[in-house]
Order: sequence, then structure tokens, then C-alpha cells
Amino acid sequence: MDYYQGVVTEYLRADRSMFINTECLIQLEPGNVPVKGRSWYCDAIAINFRELAVYLCEVTYSTSMHSLLARLQAWNTHWPALCVAIFRDCSIPSTWQVQPWLFIPQERYAILSKKLSAIVKADGGAQGMPNPRITDLESVTPWRYRTWDRPTNTF
Repeated sequence: MDYYQGVVTEYLRADRSMFINTECLIQLEPGNVPVKGRSWYCDAIAINFRELAVYLCEVTYSTSMHSLLARLQAWNTHWPALCVAIFRDCSIPSTWQVQPWLFIPQERYAILSKKLSAIVKADGGAQGMPNPRITDLESVTPWRYRTWDRPTNTF
């Protein structure tokens, strides 16, 4: 975990209805050995009990965002199986929404948006990954919100 993941984790934790599992392994098939291309360590899985939602949180400040985009492409390809794995391994009801949540520098938003359109369909499709929620890293610094009770309408 890099140092900025901790800042994002604290931001997520400040919403008291949110529970976080950092560096969470997502395996499409259960087993003792994670299979390359069919398993990923997610920076954080945030489970929001108010929204009945699961967020697959990824944090980057890379200029190219190549690794993030490759991860999103893989998730999009395997989205239905990925959701089943989350429900199974995290004991989440299958009726809950699953959505990626990306934390990136504000200046990289235009680059990411352009590249995301090639990965995600506009409506998310019945089988594809929904459009990720995106929050700029500048807004998650601890002096920008109450650390004991983050307002939920700040994103």
C-alpha cells in the first residue's frame, strides 16, 4: 500500500456507514492459489450499508494511468463473475450494487474520461461494468472534511 492509499482509506472511513477492507483479494474462482488474470488485489473494498453498495476503490497518481486502465479493462471483461466473487467471498447480498470508485489527481480527469469511454459502455450494459465513480485526490485530504463524520454529499 502506498502512502496515499491511507489518506483515501481515512476519507472513506470518515463516513460511519462505510466499512473498508484494504488490499482485498478478488478471486473469480475460489482456491489456494490466485490465478493471474482472474484475480486482483483491490486497493480497498468499501462497503456502504446506507447505500447498499460495494465500491472497488483504486488509487493512483500515475501520469499515464496505464495500470489502472488495464485493471478496469479486465474487470469489465469479467464483470458478472467478479460481482459473484465479491458476493460470495465478502458475504454481501447479491442485490447490492457493485461499482468501481477511482481516486486520481484532478488534473488527470480528462485523460481518464477519454480512455474510460473505450472500456465502459455509456449505460454500463446488462453484463458490463458500470461507469466508475471518480473522486479527485485533492478533495480527500483530511482538512477538507470532518474526519469523524464526513458529509455524504461531498462527492
